[in-house]
Amino acid sequence: MSAADAVTDSLNRMRAEFGDLPGGRPADYIPQLGLADPEAFGLALVSMDGHRYSAGEADVPFTIQSVSKPFIYALALSVLGLDEVSRWVGAEPSGDAFNAISLEPGTGRPANAMVNAGAIVTTALIPDTPGEPAFDRILHCLGRFAGRELDVDEEVFSSESMTGDRNRALAYLIRATGTMPVDPVLAVDRYFRQCAVRVTAVDLATMAATLAYGGLNPVTRDQVVSPEVAARVLAVMATCGMYDGSGEWLLRIGLPAKSGVSGGLIAVGPARFGLATYSPPLDTAGNSVRGQAALRALSERYGLHLMLNPALPGSTVSLVTTADDLPSAPSAEHERVLHEKVGVVAAQGAIDFTAAERVLYALDESGVDGRGSVVLDLHDVTAVDSVALGMLHIGLGRLSADGRRAAVVDPRDLLGPPDVVRAGTGQDLPRYATREAAVEGCAKVLAGEG
Repeated sequence: MSAADAVTDSLNRMRAEFGDLPGGRPADYIPQLGLADPEAFGLALVSMDGHRYSAGEADVPFTIQSVSKPFIYALALSVLGLDEVSRWVGAEPSGDAFNAISLEPGTGRPANAMVNAGAIVTTALIPDTPGEPAFDRILHCLGRFAGRELDVDEEVFSSESMTGDRNRALAYLIRATGTMPVDPVLAVDRYFRQCAVRVTAVDLATMAATLAYGGLNPVTRDQVVSPEVAARVLAVMATCGMYDGSGEWLLRIGLPAKSGVSGGLIAVGPARFGLATYSPPLDTAGNSVRGQAALRALSERYGLHLMLNPALPGSTVSLVTTADDLPSAPSAEHERVLHEKVGVVAAQGAIDFTAAERVLYALDESGVDGRGSVVLDLHDVTAVDSVALGMLHIGLGRLSADGRRAAVVDPRDLLGPPDVVRAGTGQDLPRYATREAAVEGCAKVLAGEG
């Protein structure tokens, strides 16, 4: 049990709340996808510090399908540049279904890279050389975003190939306008194989977090694409990622997102987190019914809408150390029992959902091997919003339940009055005016004097 499990608790609550939501059906027009378990429901979140949280069937493998589109668009932008890619594929919302014929009058360009027509062209743009075949480059790119090697589900690939006549028709129609850079048969075959790459919800959350972090994978620290490319991909996701429902999605949920017909769904909080869900039943637009409901609830309850907090926050945790490292040590009679048993975490600035996750993680890591008493110093914190307050209460309560005594430096009662803190944490939390006083108080308790 850890303080940061408060984030996992949130995901588990979403799964419990929406796990029985009726409606939708798996994409049985691709026979192999129709065999998916309709009850499967997984959620995952990856923070900018590379912390991973999950609930439900977040480790169940499934094929990436259309969730691959933004990442291959990122690859094309990285290899060819925005101007060249834009010669072949537009960036305007189509207002049509994912498999619609959305071609620009006069040029024949597909509307954007998130609909099938545009995605097929984008995949066809990836250079194919003897030294690096195009699909190898695609698979390697997706693996770098996910932070591990990925593979292809050959059964799903075969199933899509046997039933993909509409995509072939789209490719031939695009070729007739002169805007298909390779043979249509080759383009669609490569696109089907790309869609059949196997991932999990945790993989997708990591991929989304990489876009959120300016192209840097927060788990592996690999700079997969440039910040400029990541920003351009997120712009197209925000306006086109949910097909003909993209405007309503951005209005209500407020996060760049992308769905896939296998039941995957990602959402990106720039500079904050990557989210992913997996649930096979789809609505008529081809989007996961439970995934949409859960992400909407998370956005509304935790204030995740992009327009609510567009600025990148500064560092939240300013200090993680042990008490004996502090300049002003406790009294000499307590040094023997204190040695490396009291962890100290100092926070600063305004604390919201993202900042609270960082604080909770630091509390878990403080001290030696995450053991002993802990002091949370809020002296330099300017505000704690209601979402973060609940998370901190739950996290501090979990520390107590795990046998770790907690104390706070909270001169402005940011955690609330004693009765509120008691109700939220299940304990009477000792408060002190300074960090040194809090450490001294913990030392007395460890010595059996408190």
